[in-house]
Amino acid sequence: NNQLVDNGTDNNLFRYTTSSIITMARLSLLIACLLAAMATAFVPANTPVTRSATPTALNVNIKVAVGEGEPIESALRRFKREVNKSGHLMDLRHKRYFENSQERKKRKIVQARFRVRMERMNARRMRKQRT
Repeated sequence: NNQLVDNGTDNNLFRYTTSSIITMARLSLLIACLLAAMATAFVPANTPVTRSATPTALNVNIKVAVGEGEPIESALRRFKREVNKSGHLMDLRHKRYFENSQERKKRKIVQARFRVRMERMNARRMRKQRT
């Protein structure tokens, strides 16, 4: 009998039955336990996860020394530049999908054209700087 009872008095307009009080107590206890479990689920563990600086499966070991007082943005920029220079990300991108020998040959030709074009542009830029 979990219904509200009207006894007709103004100060106790609605009176809960005993079974409804027990049900509400159980429900509030369940909610409190769920909140406590959720609160502890996002607390970091006492032991931090440490990763060694060993090379990955690609045998790439990139290190960037961060100077004292150096902003993290500049260190990140240098790290990204080193990663790009190593070339292993491009290799991973190409290995994402199977590439037969014909496609690989075409890609290498396009890369060579781009490289020659960039070298020409840099040489032109250097000649302009000298004059």
